[in-house]
Amino acid sequence: MWQNYLQPTSLEETLELLQQHGGQARLIAGGTDVLVELQRGVKPTTTLIDITAVPELKYIRHEGKTIALGALSTHNDVIASPACVKHALPLAQACWEVGAPQIRNRATVAGNLITASPANDTITPLMAMGAEVELSSMHGKRVVPLREFYTGVRRTTMQPGELLREIRLPVLAENQRGIFLKLGLRRAQAISVINVAIVITFDGEYISEACITMGCLAPTVVFARTAEVYLQGQRLSPTVCERAGHLANEDVSPIDDLRGSATYRRATLASFITHGLQLIAAGNERSSWSKQPILLDTTARPSATTAEQSRQPFHDEISTLINGKSYQLKDAQSKTLLNALRDNAELTGTKEGCAEGECGACTVWLNGQAVMSCLVPAAQAHNASITTIEGLANGTELHPLQQAFIEKGAVQCGYCIPGMLMAGAKLLDECPQPDLEAAQIALSGNLCRCTGYRKILDAVLSAGGRA
Repeated sequence: MWQNYLQPTSLEETLELLQQHGGQARLIAGGTDVLVELQRGVKPTTTLIDITAVPELKYIRHEGKTIALGALSTHNDVIASPACVKHALPLAQACWEVGAPQIRNRATVAGNLITASPANDTITPLMAMGAEVELSSMHGKRVVPLREFYTGVRRTTMQPGELLREIRLPVLAENQRGIFLKLGLRRAQAISVINVAIVITFDGEYISEACITMGCLAPTVVFARTAEVYLQGQRLSPTVCERAGHLANEDVSPIDDLRGSATYRRATLASFITHGLQLIAAGNERSSWSKQPILLDTTARPSATTAEQSRQPFHDEISTLINGKSYQLKDAQSKTLLNALRDNAELTGTKEGCAEGECGACTVWLNGQAVMSCLVPAAQAHNASITTIEGLANGTELHPLQQAFIEKGAVQCGYCIPGMLMAGAKLLDECPQPDLEAAQIALSGNLCRCTGYRKILDAVLSAGGRA
């Protein structure tokens, strides 16, 4: 898919490479969009510039009235950030709705913004909260309000040689409350049918300002200006909430596509905005937020990890630790981690299902995080630690989850089971005695065509406490 793989270790080096390649190279971090596009022949390139070894870009900072997200901040980083959950709830709620845990461990918020689809979940809340992005290049930097960043479907104002270095958003003030809501065709791994974000500023019981943004209705995320004006000076009574929901339809001409008709989107939009306003009115905008969201990640989250700071530059050969054994993977730099594990390391337990991060069959652990190995460039395994299904047992005994799968009869054809086990075992590392909801979330990125999932979930719950 690519011939050259470059891995700079500083921001300056990154910007120099971007300028040197004149817009012909592509940046990659999480890879959850880029690798899918490359496999589909969208925006092909011969050169990837991997920025994951640039510690200057990995941070979330709460500074006074602002939260700043570095370019490498992932969706799970936001979910795990107390500052984001407390002061930027709509963004945290949107991050929770993206993909599944394995995707959220990898996908960056900056990448979600740059992909520029009106269905991308984080654009809507960040725009409602008045976020801005800082773009850096060898010629300097510029700050662009997010509402001015988009020029159409998958088009932004970014210029060749620019890097989205930072996202900045104002924290919600004491007199502000906000919420994000999404409708998808299933509970996880779903593109939005519609999504909305609402931020309300109160003056006592009355609204002094309202901001409502709506996604997946037009070429870009749009504002419900008519409803916003109507809400000013109002109290959030049931009648006002319902009226605002209907008025929002005056500001959109919804699209028709495979996920929903324009008529359906109009009806749903009115209901969604009414419901969101009612939750804010009752002070229940946080009611569905979990106190311990499942991340499938047992690593610490400092602003820049020791591993990132001490990484040796990558030069063609991948030096990595797999299941506690050192490997030198040659001629693997142009492959995904999935293919490098199977072809170069000859560890074939990890399976390819969709090759697009949809099925979870290829789940492995990368530095303590459950990830879809089909969406990881193999070179990101350089100086890393990987656990595959072959390393789950300790050599003499099965992992408790493997034993539970046998006892509960959770295996049929077996093709999806390596990924199921890797996701479930990581859940048990993170939450030794999970409940049913936690198990469902942990396995939400894993598909099985043989079973009804009941026995699989029973096995995870049975293994709880034994792992």
